[in-house]
Amino acid sequence: MKTRFALLIGLATAAISVARAEDNEAVKKDLARLQGEWSMVSGSADGQSMPEEMLKQMKRVCKGDESTTTMAGQVFMKAKITIDPSKKPKTIDYEMTEGFTKGKKQLGIYELDGDRFKSCFGAAGAERPTDFTSKPGDRRTLSVWKCEKSSASPPVKK
Repeated sequence: MKTRFALLIGLATAAISVARAEDNEAVKKDLARLQGEWSMVSGSADGQSMPEEMLKQMKRVCKGDESTTTMAGQVFMKAKITIDPSKKPKTIDYEMTEGFTKGKKQLGIYELDGDRFKSCFGAAGAERPTDFTSKPGDRRTLSVWKCEKSSASPPVKK
């Protein structure tokens, strides 16, 4: 009986270790895809679309586990990021280190599709969104970014 119990414990431990290793690989893979310089394609906050002129000024740079967003060359926000690609939808958390929400945490979801990165975040302190929408009064930001220069691979051709 003790031998069977020990065997079950061993198998369970091995299964958990394999799952963690797969999760770590998925995190590394998606984090590598986030690296580089990105330009905003579209964005909205509380259901209000960002004006075209503002979109052109928004840039995002991801280095390691840190993301910096600038507007017209000025830091808009900087955050330490944590992702979990095993969730449906995939989750992303920002620990804000610079900007108007410095010291706060924002919970979001994300999607990577080729050279596009889409994210939806709740306001600091709000619950994590469950879908990629931004409606009046929901305190969500929805944005789509296009990779311009990836540090993980050669520059993406336009």
